[in-house]
Amino acid sequence: MNFLFVALGGALGAVARYAISLIPAKTQFPVLTLITNILGAILIGFIVGVTDKKANVSPYTVLFWKTGVCGGFTTFSTFSLEAYKLFEDGAYVPGGVYVGLSVCCCIFGIFLGKKMAAIVGS
Repeated sequence: MNFLFVALGGALGAVARYAISLIPAKTQFPVLTLITNILGAILIGFIVGVTDKKANVSPYTVLFWKTGVCGGFTTFSTFSLEAYKLFEDGAYVPGGVYVGLSVCCCIFGIFLGKKMAAIVGS
């Protein structure tokens, strides 16, 4: 049964990720992947913030949202490939900025998501 909830959430996350990838971006900088990862970090922070405080949340709900949706939505493998390509192409400054922004903004996104969950839970 766990696999079903992860699969359903994963499908939803993957479709949302694909929808974001269709937004026209007029830059070589991988901004859509960056945005996707930041949104995913905020979402997983929010989920953790909500579910940590409520003992009555179904483990299926947590699997659906945290493992399924967030796992299908976030794009770490794509991020890694895009960063590698920037470095391989000699674009060291954009590559470094991309890696730095991705890591820092996504960690901040978790903080922000947890704070949002605390506000909603109040």
